[in-house]
Amino acid sequence: QVQLAESGGGSVQAGGSLRLSCATSGYAYCMAWFRQAPGKEREGVARILLFYGATYYADSVKGRFTISQNEAKDTLYLEMNSLKPEDSAMYYCAADRFSKTYCRDWEFTYWGQGTQVTVSS
Repeated sequence: QVQLAESGGGSVQAGGSLRLSCATSGYAYCMAWFRQAPGKEREGVARILLFYGATYYADSVKGRFTISQNEAKDTLYLEMNSLKPEDSAMYYCAADRFSKTYCRDWEFTYWGQGTQVTVSS
């Protein structure tokens, strides 16, 4: 079992920055951040294959967001810069143990409760 707890959300003006954290207990091979805005489908934002450190970003956030894990391997981060109003959403941390060598695209088993990000223009 993997338990995930997000924090770090809040309100910020366009162009600002936020760093989301996801405290993790239990091991995982692949982790990701998703977001869901009201009335929209959940979308994958960034994911990381932990053993290799390989990352993947959605086009909408590429160059602005960075996913990383701390050295203790118990916290996942999402550094968000140059925020836009369209980045406003509930952000979720997710984890998967299916394979050490690849992520199953955006298919994840374990989920956190989410943290709200609001970007005003």
